[in-house]
Amino acid sequence: MNVLWVLAHPEGRSLNSALHRDGVAALTEAGHHVEVSDLYAMKWNPVVDRDDFESVTDERLHVAKASSDAVDTGTLSPDIRAEQAKLDRADLVVLQFPLWWFGPPAILKGWIDRVFVRGYAYGLPDPDRPGRFRTYGDGGLAGKRALAVVTIGGREQGYEPRGLAGSLEEVLFPLLHGTFFYTGMQPLPPLAVYSADRTSEERYQELAGRLRTRLAEAETTPPIPYRTQHGGDYDENLVLRPDIAPGETGLGTTRVTLDQ
Repeated sequence: MNVLWVLAHPEGRSLNSALHRDGVAALTEAGHHVEVSDLYAMKWNPVVDRDDFESVTDERLHVAKASSDAVDTGTLSPDIRAEQAKLDRADLVVLQFPLWWFGPPAILKGWIDRVFVRGYAYGLPDPDRPGRFRTYGDGGLAGKRALAVVTIGGREQGYEPRGLAGSLEEVLFPLLHGTFFYTGMQPLPPLAVYSADRTSEERYQELAGRLRTRLAEAETTPPIPYRTQHGGDYDENLVLRPDIAPGETGLGTTRVTLDQ
């Protein structure tokens, strides 16, 4: 298995960095090939701007069109193309980050913004539906699996369905559903490390063991069962049919239930 591991933490002596090193070592020892994008070490530029698209010549920057044109002409910025090449080779994509303000650090969000561009990760025409595009269960990254490894300062109970923060899967919905699944990747249940600022050596060994187990099972773990856009559950306005999960609302309706 080819793995791309994207790390977004500014401190090399952090819990994140230690887990990252253990995870990469475990994958390598198991015979997998791992490529790493350590965004802070790379001093990754997280800002989309005109410099990303060599082919842009008009005064107004239309980001989606410029992205698609640059993909077609091979004129995306070299740093973007290098990350896309890593993605192309990957069977499993691991994004590891601390949860800051209910989302990933800006440097990781910017990596997604600049790398997952139209014409590459999304916005690909659907050959079976003229005028439509491949999204939600399909897309430019279809066939890959994706795992989020997230450290959280809060306690686990706060991220349960009735917890103050809400369930972790819903907190990470923009990443799991809106990024991974939207581009065609199969999102695996995230691995969360709670109370990350209060970790003893004994607990660290437990956490590292959990990570190694999740990585060992990454090829066989069932992905989150989100509904595909073109699977028949949604109407032409992208609204669930009345007979699907009747009376239910909210993010939970995006998942296929066992009785369907």
